[in-house]
Amino acid sequence: MIRIVIAEDQKMLRGALTSLLQLEDDLEVVAQVTDGEEALDAVEKHRPDLCLLDIEIPKMTGLEVAEKVREKGLPSKIIIVTTFTRPGYLQKAMELKVEGYLLKDEPIDFLVDAIRSVVKGQRVISTDLAPILFNREENPLTEREQEVLRLAAEGETTAQIANNLFLSKGTVRNYLSTAIQKMGVVSRYRAIQKAQEKGWI
Repeated sequence: MIRIVIAEDQKMLRGALTSLLQLEDDLEVVAQVTDGEEALDAVEKHRPDLCLLDIEIPKMTGLEVAEKVREKGLPSKIIIVTTFTRPGYLQKAMELKVEGYLLKDEPIDFLVDAIRSVVKGQRVISTDLAPILFNREENPLTEREQEVLRLAAEGETTAQIANNLFLSKGTVRNYLSTAIQKMGVVSRYRAIQKAQEKGWI
């Protein structure tokens, strides 16, 4: 029996996924959760064979959960499911060596086959994502620039970012200016937008 934890914040989709997977004789959903913190708790508690993680879940993203699972040395295999084809997300998933990365518009049969393949030690990726792997674009932003842009995206002012990161306002402005230049755009807003589209923040 393949034991699965599902992390998906959309109630209807989570319920539908659980119901469909439970129809298979060899699959058992041992926990279904709505956010990243609950997902990590469920993995530690149930030690499932596989975690099915949506990227865009509250508190911790699916990728952050995957990173914690790896750091803690938990044995669960990981399949990321997402609606996004953002290169940065896929790149991060590959760096974390997740076993599967699937788009949500795949048929349920594809997901079921992917689960079985991953548990047997194979890696599975949606066919539509293959071109992104071959045309990989490196993230030009430093970790600090990403952090500053992420806080700016959350609506924080330069002063608030400076206070949160224990930096001077001038240093924060410099990070923002450098990020804007690297993104090849003319404003903080466009830099945030582009970095989000790429999956870099």
